[in-house]
Amino acid sequence: MKKMIFLMAALCCLSIHAQKKWTLDECINYAMENNLTLKMSKLKQQSAEEDVLQSKSALLPTLSANTNHGVGYSPWDNTGVDKAYYNGSYAINAQWTVWNGGQNTNTVKMNKLNVQQAELSTTASANSIQEQITKLYVQILYLTEAIEVNRQSLETSKKNEERGQQMVEVGKMSKADLAQLTAQRATSEYNIVEAETQLAKYKQQLKQELEMTDVQDFDVAIPTTSDQQALADIPSMRSVYEAALSHRPEIKNAQLDIESSNLQMKIAKAGSLPTVTVNGGVNTSTNSMSIYTWGSQMKYNFGLSASVGVNVPIFDGRKTKTAVNKARLAQEQAKISLMNEEDNLYATIESLWLDAINNQQKFRSASASVESEQESYNLLSEQFNLGLKNIVELLTGKDKLLSAQQNKLQSKYTTILSQQLLRFYQNGTIKI
Repeated sequence: MKKMIFLMAALCCLSIHAQKKWTLDECINYAMENNLTLKMSKLKQQSAEEDVLQSKSALLPTLSANTNHGVGYSPWDNTGVDKAYYNGSYAINAQWTVWNGGQNTNTVKMNKLNVQQAELSTTASANSIQEQITKLYVQILYLTEAIEVNRQSLETSKKNEERGQQMVEVGKMSKADLAQLTAQRATSEYNIVEAETQLAKYKQQLKQELEMTDVQDFDVAIPTTSDQQALADIPSMRSVYEAALSHRPEIKNAQLDIESSNLQMKIAKAGSLPTVTVNGGVNTSTNSMSIYTWGSQMKYNFGLSASVGVNVPIFDGRKTKTAVNKARLAQEQAKISLMNEEDNLYATIESLWLDAINNQQKFRSASASVESEQESYNLLSEQFNLGLKNIVELLTGKDKLLSAQQNKLQSKYTTILSQQLLRFYQNGTIKI
């Protein structure tokens, strides 16, 4: 009985999970938690944080303890002492780099910048994933509505075919004309299958983007999208670009590259400066040939040492000069990279803005075209039923109507996608 209850509960859970329809927000949130690329990026961030801790520790003194033990044997020693003997030494040493031209402190600063850049790289990856998910999601919305339009077109084709059969029976239409109506009905059925196939492929791509391997019947929630969404105001290209410059991770990362290259220059120049170190230690030793006990030897042989060292580089085989020159080149590369990122950002936003403007205009034209073609087709159908129009004119009118409907849908969802991506670049949010 318990096994039966458990099985029923499991089947119920599976059924609920299979029936779940994913919204865009749920898809994005799931990807932020489970995407493997993001997980790898976060691990790199943790590695950078470890480098910061290590570089901070380099500012502190180092402490080490060591001991050495050995045995010796003098087979021809005639002094009367043991021919085999043992000795040991014990020491604790400390070293502290007091000053090395700021290399250690600047290394800490540079590693902190590396952590910030790792965080920004994670954010950039997350942004890219959100954009890709949004594109796939909008494409699914488009195909879902396109399938509905094709089904309506199929219903019209079926009615035309049925009307044609009736006209053939009464001798008002030839079988050749009826065959054309049948072919159009078959074409409408094919269009549905083709759109459903494309829809399944996009759902599969979205599922893969979410790193889902255990969900078989994956489906998305279809929100209500109105024509007014496509006709919403489009923000100016300049306002989007200026806002994006202030928060896009690609730009901030390039800016940090310049700061990092400046620190690299300071570290490289420090190679020509003196290094001051302080050393200290305690040590003692024992020997089995001594007349004193082990404890006494540890006491009497105990010693302290301290020293200050100054290392002044005179000729280092051009290492410092090479490091300085490379750091200067890195500075120039960082500046160029920033300009390149700004150019790429501007080009991306400009392309999205042009797509939004052009497709919104296409949508307005397509909407008017659909109304016109619908009225024209309705009139053609009436005239065809009265025998005033031939089969070719009817088929041509239906094809024009379907083409206008598809153009309207495509321009509608392309406009909505471009609008959402523009807002994403402007304020970092996506909402459909």
